[in-house]
Amino acid sequence: MNNDMHAEAIPYQNLTPETVLAAVESAGHATSGHLLALNSYENRVYQVGLDAGGFIVAKFYRPGRWSDETILEEHEFALELAAQDIPAVSPLTDRSGHTLLRHDGFRFALFPRRGGRAPELDDPDNLRWLGRLLGRLHAVGATRRFAHRPALSVERLGHEPYRYLTTHDFIPPELAHNYSQAIEQVLEIVEQQFSAVGPLRQLRLHGDFHPGNVLWTDDGPHFVDLDDCTSGPAVQDLWMLLSGSRDDMERQLSILLEEYAQFFDFDPLELVLVEALRALRLVHYSGWLARRWHDPAFPMHFPWFNTPRYWEEQMLTLREQLERLDAPTLKWR
Repeated sequence: MNNDMHAEAIPYQNLTPETVLAAVESAGHATSGHLLALNSYENRVYQVGLDAGGFIVAKFYRPGRWSDETILEEHEFALELAAQDIPAVSPLTDRSGHTLLRHDGFRFALFPRRGGRAPELDDPDNLRWLGRLLGRLHAVGATRRFAHRPALSVERLGHEPYRYLTTHDFIPPELAHNYSQAIEQVLEIVEQQFSAVGPLRQLRLHGDFHPGNVLWTDDGPHFVDLDDCTSGPAVQDLWMLLSGSRDDMERQLSILLEEYAQFFDFDPLELVLVEALRALRLVHYSGWLARRWHDPAFPMHFPWFNTPRYWEEQMLTLREQLERLDAPTLKWR
C-alpha cells in the first residue's frame, strides 16, 4: 500500500493529542493541555484549553475531501456573513491573516468556542427568529457565486452515492434487486420533480441547516459548520426545520417564510422539492457511511450500518418516501 492509499484508509491515525495541541500552538495560541474531542466524524474537531483561560475549537479537515480552494470559500462565506452581523461562527486568522492552517501534514482551522442549546422548533418565536436569520443569510448568499464549491444536484446527492453502494457490494445479494428497484423509483421521481420546477435560482447556502447545527442562547441563535456549504435553491436551508404531520409542517413553514420574506424573496415553486430533497438526503447518507467505512471511527460509532437489518429498513424508508413524493406540495399562504 502506498502512502496516499494508507492515508485514505486510516486518515487520522497520526492525529494524536500531541499533534492537535502542537498545531494550535503553531498558530500562536499557548495551550493548557486540556483537550476534548467533539462530536464530528467527517472531520475531527476538538475543544482545546488555552493557557490564558478559555477554550478554542480546532477543526482538522479530512485529508483528500476538499481542495484548498473549496475550504477557503467556506471560510470566506462565513466571514462575509459575520461581517453582516449574521451569527455564523467563523474561523480565526493566524498572525499572518490566514484561516486555513497546516501542521504535520494536516489542514486545520481554529474557531472561537460558542455554546448553546438546541432550538425549540415547536416554539413559534424560535421559528420566526430562524426565518429572519435564513432570509438575511440568503440575501448575502445571493450577492456572489461560489467558484469552487460543488452545487446541489440529483447526480451528486443521489445517483453518485447509489452507484458507489452498488459497485462496492454494500447491498446484500438477497436484497440487491428490491433495494435497487426502490431507490431507482425514488430517483426517477426526484428527477421529474426537479425538471418540473425548471431552472432554479442558485444561492450560496449553508447547505446542512439542520437543528443540530443551530445553537441557541439567551441572545438568540447562532449556527456552525459550513463544511457542506453549496450552491442551490433556498428551500434546501429550510426543509430540515420542518417536521411532524402535513399540518404541522405547513404551520411551521408559514411562520418561517413570513419572517424570511422580510429580507429575501422566496419562490413558492421550490416547495415542490421538499420531499425530493429529503429523498436525496436519505440516499446520500447511506452513501456517505459507505464511503467512510474504511475509517475505523465509522464502524465504531455506526455499528448498525451495513447489516441486513439496516438495508431492510432502508428499503421500507424508501418506499415510505415514495408515498411522500406522491403527496400534494406543501402550501404557503
